[in-house]
Amino acid sequence: MIKIISITLENEMDLVLAHKRSMRVAERLGLTAATQTTFATAVSEIARTVIEHTDHGILDIGLEQNKTRYSLLANVTFDPGIKFTNADSGFYYAQKLVPGFELIESAVANKVIMTIGLPRSLKLDPLKIAQLEQAFKEEPPLNAYEEIKQRNINLNRLAIEQEEELRQSKLIDEKKTEFISIASHELKTPMTVLKAYTQMARTTKEPINDSLRNLLSKIDTQSSKLLTLVQQLLDISKIENGNLQYHMKVVSLNSFLHAQVAIMRHILPHHEFGTVFCDDVEVMIDEIRMEQVMANLLGNAGKYSEKNTAIAIGTSRSEPGMVTVSVKDEGRGMNQETTASVFEKFYRAKDVLKSHTGLGMGLYISSKIITDHQGKIWVESMENSGSTFYFTIPITGRQ
Repeated sequence: MIKIISITLENEMDLVLAHKRSMRVAERLGLTAATQTTFATAVSEIARTVIEHTDHGILDIGLEQNKTRYSLLANVTFDPGIKFTNADSGFYYAQKLVPGFELIESAVANKVIMTIGLPRSLKLDPLKIAQLEQAFKEEPPLNAYEEIKQRNINLNRLAIEQEEELRQSKLIDEKKTEFISIASHELKTPMTVLKAYTQMARTTKEPINDSLRNLLSKIDTQSSKLLTLVQQLLDISKIENGNLQYHMKVVSLNSFLHAQVAIMRHILPHHEFGTVFCDDVEVMIDEIRMEQVMANLLGNAGKYSEKNTAIAIGTSRSEPGMVTVSVKDEGRGMNQETTASVFEKFYRAKDVLKSHTGLGMGLYISSKIITDHQGKIWVESMENSGSTFYFTIPITGRQ
């Protein structure tokens, strides 16, 4: 069937629309006024009968070619649970009006097909039919109701397309997360073994020249970096699947932060670390996960600032029941676009893509950890003026 128009049959207004559109198609084809009226009446009778039983009917009007001759068709599709017999006046009357009438019933849908053979004198061909299709596509609505109906159809179509796009996007994300999880697990074991062998070689009592010892040290450093990346990929996979687990316990915040700064002093020996802490408080945290957060914030502070610049770590009590931790550097800073996106997964600023390594996972993971600790994280920064990262976490008890 070459479909010319399609109308959903929902209420009596659609009955009027079905009649007018049927007349319009028959008129455009050049049929006589009597044939136009007969065809439109048959369509209206079936449409009325369907509307009396359901608001989910569909009317399709079009053409069908049988060898060298064409026929005008009207297909009315409706729910399979609806059964018509000659006791239905509209159903009975329509059969008398058109030469071709067929009722097809199935478990999926029922359909009434009405057919009128078109005379060869109309000289229909693919070009004329294409012009007919285009004419109805461009034809304005017959009335305000049809205009609203067409707009609703377009809105529903857009909604369906958007839902499908979201479904496909979600499917791609799920597949990507699954791949990341599998790949990370597969990489972690050989990397752990490689790092273990490297450390064994470095601590061996066998004589090793300085050049080889230096190479082993570099292998160990790069192995540690790769293991960190693999662990971050695993964490992202756990976050996406809702499987990031925590082992919470009460700790002294100042003692915890002092320990993190002591570690980073060895990792970033060319930076000056300063601490300004408020009165000590106890917080309920997962120490390992919070170590990830501090390692990331302090590591980034050193990574994006020059040697011999200061990194300041502070705490404050500006919000009831919460403590705020800050990490301030004297580095290159960030523009507004970067500060708005820096906590997004895999985000990396354009100006550091070539100058600094990384995959843009650390801050995303850190933001998730802080959120899961019932806190919030944000950054304040200006280009060439350094950055200050803040996060809050709840204080335990009545401190």
